[in-house]
Amino acid sequence: MEFSEGSNKSLMGKETCCNNNNGVTIRTAQNMSSSFMRKKSDPILVSTIRFRILRELLANLQEVILGTKLAVLFPAIPLAIAADFYKFGRPWIFALSLLGLTPLAERVSFLTEQIAYFTGPTVGGLLNATCGNATELIIALFALYRNKIHVLKYSLMGSILSNLLLVLGTSLLCGGLANLKREQRYDRKQADVNSGLLLLGLLCHMLPLMFKYAVKPETGVSIAEYTLELSRASSVVMLVAYIGYIVFQLKTHRQIFDSQEEVEDEDEEKAVIGFWSGFSWLVGMTLIIALLSEYVVGTIEAASETWGISISFISIILIPIVGNAAEHAGAIIFAFKNKLDISLGVALGSATQISMFAVPLCVVVGWIMRIKMDLDFNLLETGCLALTILVVAFTLQDGTSHYMKGVVLCLCYAAISACFFVHKIPAPLDQTNVQSGLNPSLSA
Repeated sequence: MEFSEGSNKSLMGKETCCNNNNGVTIRTAQNMSSSFMRKKSDPILVSTIRFRILRELLANLQEVILGTKLAVLFPAIPLAIAADFYKFGRPWIFALSLLGLTPLAERVSFLTEQIAYFTGPTVGGLLNATCGNATELIIALFALYRNKIHVLKYSLMGSILSNLLLVLGTSLLCGGLANLKREQRYDRKQADVNSGLLLLGLLCHMLPLMFKYAVKPETGVSIAEYTLELSRASSVVMLVAYIGYIVFQLKTHRQIFDSQEEVEDEDEEKAVIGFWSGFSWLVGMTLIIALLSEYVVGTIEAASETWGISISFISIILIPIVGNAAEHAGAIIFAFKNKLDISLGVALGSATQISMFAVPLCVVVGWIMRIKMDLDFNLLETGCLALTILVVAFTLQDGTSHYMKGVVLCLCYAAISACFFVHKIPAPLDQTNVQSGLNPSLSA
């Protein structure tokens, strides 16, 4: 069985990649964007092997490991492990781990797509909604476990900014330049839904910050304690909103997120690996992502000191760009092909998931772990997030696009990048040695 890259059956945002009621294969915007990094496998290479088990194993290896154009980056994974084992410089461990995460993020998207062929639309949609930003979420949870709250907040906020400004801006810019002689249009309904959720998330982010500045210290009120309680309450609200978003997207209003593209290829796609093979590969790659995420979190301070780059710039700018490179490249290619609905589905869908699911989930998990993780991202970071969401909301309000909109968003991202490049305020001390028990060679 071959994996077809050319199917135009797509579903916007975070929906399932499986059969709909008509039996036609549906794919997500994120999976569609990542599919441009994939390549077809030649079954002839393994069909001559006599032993069936060995033949199936090699076929799976061919599809999962060699079925991506990013396979050239897989050697970075054993190199990162070797660098840690032989006590190489920690900046090398950080760089190799970051490179190794790039193909893994794309392969997780591929594996969730394969599993969704067997699970049905609801389970497949929930799986994709959970694993859509698995790399960022795992890095954030490791940072939370090691009590590096500053790294957690920077990396999650960086993912939101990267999707809204860099991915969306580059898509609009490239799409506008490639289609100068025709107007680019997209469906505003999906953009309106995501913009509303992003504004709700922004409100929940701003409340603890405003509370901190509104309450005067001389009143005797414990500002930090009440800010933490407010953050936890707001996080519950955000998670409830995200659950409602999933129901809205997968059940009640699926048509809003359906692609308006005409189907040019009627050939139904099929899974190229079995359910249990896909599940096993997904678990294995998730464990590898967890290991590399531990390396990234444990060595980020050393990389910052050695390279002379602030932790905020590495976390907000570098990690999101490298971690989602495949997905971002696919979104830009779709914009070139005048399929902006898919590009918007990738950018806005990922930003919404990070803002409304990953961030409040970390607050709730920290609550369970008795770690003081709140929604106060400080004035500079929250201000950048607020202005970004407002600029994007105004940019998408008319349902049309041209390259100048992309220029504005890209320049906004460049200005924010410059801000955090010079933002070299010392980060809070790492307190993980008290509670983590992780590899001491990676302690900051």
